[in-house]
Amino acid sequence: MDTLNSSGTRRVPWNKGRLTGQKPPLKLREIWAIRTRLQMSSNVRELALFNLAIDSKLRACDLTRLQVQDICMGSHVVSRATFMQQKTQRPVQFEITEQTRQRVAAWISARGLKPADYLFPSRLHASAHVSTRQYARIVHRWVASIGLDDAAYGTHTMRRTKASLIYRRTKNLRAVQLLLGHTTLESTVRYLGIEVDDALEMAEQTQV
Repeated sequence: MDTLNSSGTRRVPWNKGRLTGQKPPLKLREIWAIRTRLQMSSNVRELALFNLAIDSKLRACDLTRLQVQDICMGSHVVSRATFMQQKTQRPVQFEITEQTRQRVAAWISARGLKPADYLFPSRLHASAHVSTRQYARIVHRWVASIGLDDAAYGTHTMRRTKASLIYRRTKNLRAVQLLLGHTTLESTVRYLGIEVDDALEMAEQTQV
């Protein structure tokens, strides 16, 4: 519902016409569809960003602050990295798959980045690295490029995608909690949006 501001003009709510709530993860076929489009367009930067966003499961504020030295040892992209989360001030570890290592290494080489450089520098002079707002726009563009309603997705889609796939395959909440860097299991349950049926299925399989 529109409201009037102090000047008497009508103020439109920020979320009017938008879907709010939890952002859904990408399905496997959607991951590959976006990846294929980025490969076909030879977009080295966004291909590295997309793959690393999926693998790392980092929040946007952390992903955009990554420096080359955070994921590289010498000239090699490591298979496991640790990063201090801005929100919790707790370290979180994440894996970097072979495919992602190749894409990130290609981006570092193409841009000529040094260890202390931000992994994804901003193209705007006002910022040293890609901002969370810029990253959000990129995510919306990825989603729209494969015909999905970009209003239903966001940066948390990228963080939630691999975590959701791992949970669906293993039902191991503790593992997903560690990978997401959550302080409590309850936070992970809420974040994944686990349905009642999932909880009942786990209960039925637990013998006491």
